[in-house]
Amino acid sequence: MLKKPPLFVILMLAASISLGGCSLRKLAVGAIADSLAGGGGTFASDEDPELVGQALPFALKTVESLLEADPQNEKLLLFACQGFTQYAFGYVELPAAELEASDFRAAQAQRERALKLYLRARGYCLRAFDLRFGGGSALLLAEPAKVLAKATAEDVPLLFWTAGSWGSAIAAGSDRPDLVVDWPAPRALLEKALALDPDWDRGSLHDAMVVVEGLPEAMGGSLERARVHHQRALELNRGERAGTYVTWASMVSLRQQNGKEFRQMLEKALAIDPDKVPAERLANLLQQRKARRLLAQIDELFLDLSDPEETSAPAENNQ
Repeated sequence: MLKKPPLFVILMLAASISLGGCSLRKLAVGAIADSLAGGGGTFASDEDPELVGQALPFALKTVESLLEADPQNEKLLLFACQGFTQYAFGYVELPAAELEASDFRAAQAQRERALKLYLRARGYCLRAFDLRFGGGSALLLAEPAKVLAKATAEDVPLLFWTAGSWGSAIAAGSDRPDLVVDWPAPRALLEKALALDPDWDRGSLHDAMVVVEGLPEAMGGSLERARVHHQRALELNRGERAGTYVTWASMVSLRQQNGKEFRQMLEKALAIDPDKVPAERLANLLQQRKARRLLAQIDELFLDLSDPEETSAPAENNQ
């Protein structure tokens, strides 16, 4: 069996496609899209986050160029949605938080850029969604059950990244009512994905639901449901995903002002060996960077770091 070429080679080939011959060009784009669909591991397993951060813009702009040749390629649309979402989080929003203490204006500019990138990502996912479900994105808020009725387990990645890009945009633009009002849509997408394949990607859907359920009750959140999702995520990823702990710390411990639990969760995230699961190495390194920043800010984030009488800590397996 022929070995799939490295992602960088695929992208260089994509960038060199001739402008002539629309049919031939579209055929070549389709072949490259098939390779890209399974080629993200080249980035995900890298041990150098900065190298990936410098390479991603070229990869993403190349994908956008390919989409000009084949605008209805669902695989490329999903790749663009996922890529812009991940780039916005790891290389725009996280650095913005690190800048906030020293240069507030620069941090705000970075946050605005992150919002724009999340919206760009959402746009690509919604285009793929409309192709897959016959223009149903316009009804996701009004009639989500009707629109999602046709979804199958094969659609879970699209549902997840549509929800992820959309939810990230809402969080980044929390001062914009026109975005916040859309919050039920990402929730509906995640709930449908959970119904179709609850164990997908080692608990990623459950991690996402901790964010959803970690919201105040007035926004439909539930601490008890968040705890259930957190526990299931730990079971599925065997406690090897730093983001599971960081998400609980930032969405639940911080909101509950439980400083002891906050510190414990972040220390568990930092104790993970990024090399243990190569396919998640980059994500773990980025989440550990976030964990270190949050720990450094603990005195600013909590009014009282003494032990609370009651803890919201989830019952965890010793994975």
